[in-house]
Amino acid sequence: MRILLVGAGGVGSAFAAIAARRDFFETIVVADYDLARAERAAATDERYAAARIDASSAEAVAALCREHRITHVMNAVDPVFNMSIFDGAYAAGADYLDMAMSLSRPHPETPYETTGVKLGDEQFAVAGDWEERGRLALVGIGVEPGLSDVFARYAADHLFSEIDELGTRDGANLVVTDEDGNEIFAPSFSMWTTIEECLNPPVIWEKERGWFTTAPFSEPEVFDFPEGIGPVECVNVEHEEVLLMPRWVDCKRATFKYGLGEEFITILKVLNTLGLDRTEKVRVKGVEVSPRDVVAAVLPDPAGVGPRMTGKTCAGLWVTGTGKDGQPRSTYLYHVVDNEWTMREYGHQCVVWQTAINPVVALELLATGVWKGTGVLGPEAFDAVPFLDLLTAYGSPWGIREMDPAASGA
Repeated sequence: MRILLVGAGGVGSAFAAIAARRDFFETIVVADYDLARAERAAATDERYAAARIDASSAEAVAALCREHRITHVMNAVDPVFNMSIFDGAYAAGADYLDMAMSLSRPHPETPYETTGVKLGDEQFAVAGDWEERGRLALVGIGVEPGLSDVFARYAADHLFSEIDELGTRDGANLVVTDEDGNEIFAPSFSMWTTIEECLNPPVIWEKERGWFTTAPFSEPEVFDFPEGIGPVECVNVEHEEVLLMPRWVDCKRATFKYGLGEEFITILKVLNTLGLDRTEKVRVKGVEVSPRDVVAAVLPDPAGVGPRMTGKTCAGLWVTGTGKDGQPRSTYLYHVVDNEWTMREYGHQCVVWQTAINPVVALELLATGVWKGTGVLGPEAFDAVPFLDLLTAYGSPWGIREMDPAASGA
């Protein structure tokens, strides 16, 4: 296996650090628009090489694939570049993986009722081409989407005879401080992507209705997260799981709710009100800039906040329905990561590390032939048990918490 890793930022760098401890691949070419950053990530292992790449150019992606005889392209950059990297991999005859699918566009007339272009629509539109060529595009294989989707497959196969709702729930108790120990606002993941998913109309799926949208931050609920994180208010957010899970897992409803917190929601609403979430460029003193790019640039780099971050992050799936025994069941499958541990063991903060470990696991399963497939597929299309077993073998176990079937998350 010869891997092209596009993106040497937080998640890409963490991916390189995790993969360096495994032996399932021949080489990894770490590519970034910033060659120095690619070289720093590539210095992790002697099997790595560095290259500069324009991720917005499918031709540049394809050329680099051909130059290095790449078999698998791992996309670790913001999803605004998804289609160029996706198309470049296809043109070069390589398989493809990403952690976030092609971007959505809200419905022009009824954005909070009707879906427009949905997440992943552009990729699924050419699934037949990938299948015909015998190539695989494994989309949404980060942590969310990714591990949560693996949990959905596991729940359907091993825990439930009938599923009422697949509810992804993401929460944390992370705190970032400045040099004086004062708590500061510093997102733990790409602010560009966070704005995209939090301010777009959230998508919900229901068996009788299909996909539909609602208003941002709708249906608030308090969910009690495990391993000391505790109760966090979660709200509806646009996310890939809702677009992926119903394609392969039989359920009555699919949702995604994110534990943002009141301060974060207020900041996002203000950015939206002021137009600072816009991606279209505006002219400022003779220079054209994207407001969202400016917001992302002035905030602390998520990859660099690890030393000043404390707490844990939790990604998981709350499944309700009927168990294999015919009785009502409510189960939360989860993965908790402590920032102190990831910083000590890998030198990367917990959110980017938790995102990066899952595509490494998936690539190892593909390299060994345990996972096989062609076309555009989500993680739900594969057997969950080998993935969860290998994740545990990597030293990052997952958990199950049984809940009261009559409760509502608290």
